[in-house]
Amino acid sequence: MTSLFFLVFLFSSLLTQNVDANPNYIEALSKSLLFFQGQRSGPLPTDQQLSWRASSGLSDGSSANVDLTGGYYDAGDNVKFNFPMAFTTTMLSWSTLEYGGQMGPELQNARVSIRWATDYLLKCATATPGKLYVGVGDPNADHKCWERPEDMDTPRTVYSVSSSNPGSDVAAETAAALASASMVFKEVDSEYSLLLITTAKNVMQFAIQYRGNYSDSLSSSVCPFYCSYSGYKDELMWGAAWLLKATDDLNYKNFIESLGSGDQPDIFNWDSKYAGAYVLLSQRALLNKDINFEVYKQEAESFICKILPNTPSSSTSYTQGGMIYKLPHSNLQYVTAITFLLTTYAKYMKATQHTFYCGNSDIVVADTLISVSKRQVDYILGENPKKMSYMVGFGSSFPMRIHHRASSLPSKSLGCGGGFEYYETQNPNPNILTGAIVGGPDENDEYPDKRDDYMHSEPTTYINAAFVGPLAYFASGGSA
Repeated sequence: MTSLFFLVFLFSSLLTQNVDANPNYIEALSKSLLFFQGQRSGPLPTDQQLSWRASSGLSDGSSANVDLTGGYYDAGDNVKFNFPMAFTTTMLSWSTLEYGGQMGPELQNARVSIRWATDYLLKCATATPGKLYVGVGDPNADHKCWERPEDMDTPRTVYSVSSSNPGSDVAAETAAALASASMVFKEVDSEYSLLLITTAKNVMQFAIQYRGNYSDSLSSSVCPFYCSYSGYKDELMWGAAWLLKATDDLNYKNFIESLGSGDQPDIFNWDSKYAGAYVLLSQRALLNKDINFEVYKQEAESFICKILPNTPSSSTSYTQGGMIYKLPHSNLQYVTAITFLLTTYAKYMKATQHTFYCGNSDIVVADTLISVSKRQVDYILGENPKKMSYMVGFGSSFPMRIHHRASSLPSKSLGCGGGFEYYETQNPNPNILTGAIVGGPDENDEYPDKRDDYMHSEPTTYINAAFVGPLAYFASGGSA
């Protein structure tokens, strides 16, 4: 009987025939982090490399008499949505915790990218007792305009959750971001690390004590943009898993157990966290040999069996060119996040010589996962039917008309509607958002490179954040 590993290897080999192997992962890693400079809000530092960006959102928070400057614009718009921003921060931190030793000179850039977010998230969590600020900027007004963040004249409305308007999802994700970052800074800035973990505990307590979906409270201010479609239970598990990892406080383990069984997903993204929580918690079962976490290892492997091709429980489509295909809107967000989980679980497997089975299939080894991960990374970096990199500024062919206001507009004020002539033009964007990964091709491996096709041409912080870890792995010589 042919082994599953051989099938995956064959699958991978067939897709990469006649293509130059091994893109420059070190260059891609550097550019994937440089991208975050293009998404910065607030006063920019003197070492800002993407010089076509300037300071913006300098009065954010003033309508609530608080300072909420800083943080990141989530995608191609000028809104700061904390739910995806916090997930971005958690994934950057996880990438750094797992692969920081393999990042070389990019480790410091990773820390800078994380701190740009956590400085802002700390403000959001501590500015007003009993409140957690969860966003700045009216998204409905913003989406009617096409202007640079430096010139925006749309309302910078401030949004928050509280005991009477709860948001367990956004609060628990914020706690996860702060807790994971606290470990990143533990050895290099212990005072900052302590502030992060202290704040994370408080925010997590708020998430647990006042239960509710933040989109129920904030409705059209966050929907349909970043509704909490999956509810908040997955974030409670995810946040508690990060607090457990950061503190070793077994109260968080007890809390996770009190939540009962979670979903058995076949996706992982800014809204659906179960798969990430399972992989994170499985680390204790694999590396620490703690049988109390065996159930999460089983859940993690169940998830992986849904991703791998040719398994009895596989529920994942692959395009003809070999890309994981989940959903039409910004599919690469799922590709990068799932690839991170595959690479990281494989790392745990390698460390312990662990193997497992997907139902009655043959044995799954660490290299089975690495083979699929590498195929996804290489696909994004240009080994695909279009021979196009989906990372802006990487390779000889990449998206030129991305759905991104600042990238698409010249450095002059045009007003709310004045920028639409640039939105509608077929000309390439004047500013190169180096390192940005777009939403990606469709189920037929097609990518039209049109600015108005935001489902495929818009970059986001959370696509990039999840990609940093796998890039660091392969940059350091990780192989199938």
